[in-house]
Amino acid sequence: EGRNETCLERRTGRLSSNNEWTNRDWRGGLKDSVEWEGRSLLKALVKKSALRGEQVHVLGCEVSEEEFREGFDSNINSRLVYHDLFRDPLSWSKPGKALPGGPLEALRALDKRTVSGPATIALDSLSWLLHHLPCPTLCQTLHALSRQDSCPGDTPPGEQVRVLGLLHEELHGPGPLGALSSLAQTEVTLSGMMGQASAQILCRRPRQRPTHQTQWFSILPDFSLELQAEPPLESQPRSDPHTPSVDPTTHLTFNLHLSKKEREAKDSLTLPFQFSSEKQQALLRPGLGQATSHIFYEPDAYDDLDQEDPDDDLDV
Repeated sequence: EGRNETCLERRTGRLSSNNEWTNRDWRGGLKDSVEWEGRSLLKALVKKSALRGEQVHVLGCEVSEEEFREGFDSNINSRLVYHDLFRDPLSWSKPGKALPGGPLEALRALDKRTVSGPATIALDSLSWLLHHLPCPTLCQTLHALSRQDSCPGDTPPGEQVRVLGLLHEELHGPGPLGALSSLAQTEVTLSGMMGQASAQILCRRPRQRPTHQTQWFSILPDFSLELQAEPPLESQPRSDPHTPSVDPTTHLTFNLHLSKKEREAKDSLTLPFQFSSEKQQALLRPGLGQATSHIFYEPDAYDDLDQEDPDDDLDV
């Protein structure tokens, strides 16, 4: 478990939401990789949902409840409902208390809330669910969980459900990644430079063209999200004028240039596909004693000699 947690904390992220991804509604997943950690951004968005007074349900699969709640104040923690699949995901220790459907039933149960109102569902993580559930089943459940089946006017504004999931990109092939990407309203790909994180945001809306946006941000120790208009100047890579330039052609095993003697030999070489005038004359004018050949052709009854319609015999 310790090795898994350490590995997951080193991964990076891509988030699905809209281009104003900190203030409006969103539905999608956070996809992370090795260089940029994505769980901090997940927790930052969970905190913003809690501060808006929404119900926040967290399906925890990869870290313990204590670790996920660490860094939140008591006000935020009181608004979080943590559904723990980390300690006993297969209900080996307490089989009577676990859901009979396992992770799938736990995922479906997130939408069966007794209190009405807007809600945010955070999945930590979709990669864990993909390893325990078939990809089509997971996509269908997420589709129903975010209420994409209903028309926009069917769900009142106070009943909207926002779904956010963490996804470890290196663990999956292009098929599952594409399927989950098609469910997202917005995808935010995390990258960075010199320790400064940025988000490449792809926003999709019905009957609108996709929009792209780059947003630089930083996450404070209390998981507050601080947006930045542009990267700080100190994070821009600078070339050191004192660094000596390295000649890339120093240790090559071949020559990039020809000497004068080598160039003369190259120019005097006759390539096999090049015909000199002597060779052309020899081929076009056979000498004495060389055999010549002729082709005799006698048209058949079914030969088509009409050049105006050469395909009339095909009955097209």
